[in-house]
Amino acid sequence: MADPQGFLTHRHRELPTRRPVPVRLMDWSEVYDVQPVDQLQRQASRCMDCGIPFCHNGCPLGNLIPEWNDLSWKGRWDEAIERLHATNNFPEFTGRLCPAPCETSCVLGINQEPVTIKQVEVTIVERAFEARQIQPRPPERLSGKTVAVVGSGPAGLAAAQQLTRAGHTVAVFERADRPGGLLRYGIPEFKMEKSVLDRRIAQMEAEGTRFRCGVDVGSALTGDQLRQRYDAVVLAIGATVPRDLSVPGRELAGIHQAMDYLPQGNRVALGESVEGQIHAGGKDVIVIGGGDTGADCIGTAHRQGARSVTSLEIMPRPGDSRPAGQPWPTYPMLYRVASAHEEGGERVYSVSTKAALGDDSGAVRALQVCEVELVGGRFQEVPGSERELPAQLVLLAMGFLGPQGSGLVEQLGVELDERSNVRRDRAYMSSVPGVFVAGDAGRGQSLIVWAIAEGRAAAQGVDAWLMGSSSLPRPIGPTDRPLAV
Repeated sequence: MADPQGFLTHRHRELPTRRPVPVRLMDWSEVYDVQPVDQLQRQASRCMDCGIPFCHNGCPLGNLIPEWNDLSWKGRWDEAIERLHATNNFPEFTGRLCPAPCETSCVLGINQEPVTIKQVEVTIVERAFEARQIQPRPPERLSGKTVAVVGSGPAGLAAAQQLTRAGHTVAVFERADRPGGLLRYGIPEFKMEKSVLDRRIAQMEAEGTRFRCGVDVGSALTGDQLRQRYDAVVLAIGATVPRDLSVPGRELAGIHQAMDYLPQGNRVALGESVEGQIHAGGKDVIVIGGGDTGADCIGTAHRQGARSVTSLEIMPRPGDSRPAGQPWPTYPMLYRVASAHEEGGERVYSVSTKAALGDDSGAVRALQVCEVELVGGRFQEVPGSERELPAQLVLLAMGFLGPQGSGLVEQLGVELDERSNVRRDRAYMSSVPGVFVAGDAGRGQSLIVWAIAEGRAAAQGVDAWLMGSSSLPRPIGPTDRPLAV
């Protein structure tokens, strides 16, 4: 535990300050300033002797949170990074991008502000990188077994690193031109600069992981060819089929899926040129969907110089405090203000889109919306609430339905579950022997922390299947407890 009196002495959360909005809108750098170490250690000291650390239950990785909180408070940073890496391959990713279900299950959070767990996590790993403590860990001997990992998002990277360190020869296939999946082209620079990703990729390459980018497995390389060349296959292809908007006018120019828009913005922010880029400059932008992807679209549109940005959400506005039906330690639905929301725009709740309206050129000019209310579990239109909202760019950020079914999944012949995800057993193996699945492809759209946890668990399953047993750790998996939020 940390300071026995810490949670009494320091009762409030202290987080690093965000750079002023007018300043950060002029660049793509991360929005947070560096937090003073003494302030961070005060926050770590608030971790209390709670007896049962429910933060463990809130974290799919089973992070040893009280241990590295205590070590951070004491300034034993070299030991803290060891305990952090014991359960998490990439704490610099989760420390920036995870919504921190561990914090909502913090015991201190029952009647006080919870410990700033995520900030302690990212501080530990950043200090370790600065001190050059994080070095490649190549295997001592090779197993002679080969593994193909398809997809280089967080699940694929975690599986690949674990399997490489276990001594297997691992090749990671990525259809984009550079590895990282959504971490590279789906997450804007202002949330995580790509140098953070690149240094971890460099570590993995030094350990022996091989990256094969620009390869569309299922087209350039078939599923049968993949199975013939490798002893095992890990599918970490994500849930990439977007939920669409089925309304009149959907075909109008200027209506795009968020994941068609964000990668282009990321590439340009990194100095690349994108022909025919979807750009928000000077336009009234409407983002449909109130989740993290929607917030990423909002922040990107602001930096591109949008005239106005409006976010639409069909659900009612969440409350500012934990609802009675979502008691501690569950993850509550609360009104949260991301950095992108802080930068401007309007958030509109309890509205539904009825139609997209176009101009004479066939481009969208407005959305026809109406207010809705929940009656008996169903949305009903509020009479007389219909109105038009001007829009020359509409971005759909309504979530994802599952992995792409055609191509590789079809070629491998793996079974799908009732949610169109790849079915797997407790060892993360699909219905096809030697073909494993991790992350959103098997779980459905979820959190980055779940993706890393599943990548680690799938690696343990692959290692055991190839070698007869495995010494790799296995986080709690999807069949061990109910799905997390």
